[in-house]
Amino acid sequence: MNALLVKQLRDESGFPVMACKKALEETKGDITKAKEYLASHYQETVFSKKGERETKSGVIASYIHSTKRVGVLVELNCETDFVANTKEFQTLASELALQIAGMNPADTKELLVQPYVRDSGETVADLIKQSITALGENVTLGHFVRYEL
Repeated sequence: MNALLVKQLRDESGFPVMACKKALEETKGDITKAKEYLASHYQETVFSKKGERETKSGVIASYIHSTKRVGVLVELNCETDFVANTKEFQTLASELALQIAGMNPADTKELLVQPYVRDSGETVADLIKQSITALGENVTLGHFVRYEL
């Protein structure tokens, strides 16, 4: 398989190099089909393996809306401090806080099934699954609280 094509798929998808190589082999070099292959095969495999791991580390993210009338605190957990300190993990936590501020879910279960505010084609649970795949660790949503004046 062409190394440049593997690199391109890796850059565009965020999946590991070997997974990209296998996807391109399975799809005979078709980038679009390889992305679909990764999303359906690789992501579910990773999610099922990592989904049972304990999440003892994480961050608490906050969001205050520009009107200063809505505020959110959200706990997002992962397996290690190393991942908790990555930009990707902290961005996910911030995105979840924004989601909670805008969509006002009643609880965690409702939040996970909501359409993601930045891409209504995927749910919040899908966003978390993508992060699990990209970060290589289990990620779980802890508690959240939303305040509104």
